Amino acid sequence: PDRKWLIFDGPVDAIWIENMNTVLDDNKKLCLMSGEIIQLASTTNLIFEPMDLEVPSPATVSRCGMIYMEPHMLGWRPVLLSWLNELPETITAEQKEYLTELFDHNVPPALQFVRKSGYKELSPTSDTNLAKGAMNLIDSMLDDF
Repeated sequence: PDRKWLIFDGPVDAIWIENMNTVLDDNKKLCLMSGEIIQLASTTNLIFEPMDLEVPSPATVSRCGMIYMEPHMLGWRPVLLSWLNELPETITAEQKEYLTELFDHNVPPALQFVRKSGYKELSPTSDTNLAKGAMNLIDSMLDDF
């Protein structure tokens, strides 16, 4: 079956987003203020691209299932913290602290060099991908441990 997509892009209004809760449930029924109920097809999907999440309630946000943030807004440090949590148990807390210090000390100047030096990358990358590449290199050397 062909999927149908409804895309809501822009600022979120407190009233209409709370009225969307019934549509976001599994039954996909839109309950209008007039009492009319509109059943959406099972092939209909909704996408919200809000500017921010100041207005919707936590219940509404959780019904959407996922929140996407632009990588440049998130940065590389959360990826580092996640990676540190995934390291083998043989890596001690002290060693993880040392790795954190190494990344905090070396990644910002390395990224600044890549971005500001005037050199062109063959394939454009994000700061997060470059930092993750360094983590992957370290991972490959930790396989024996």
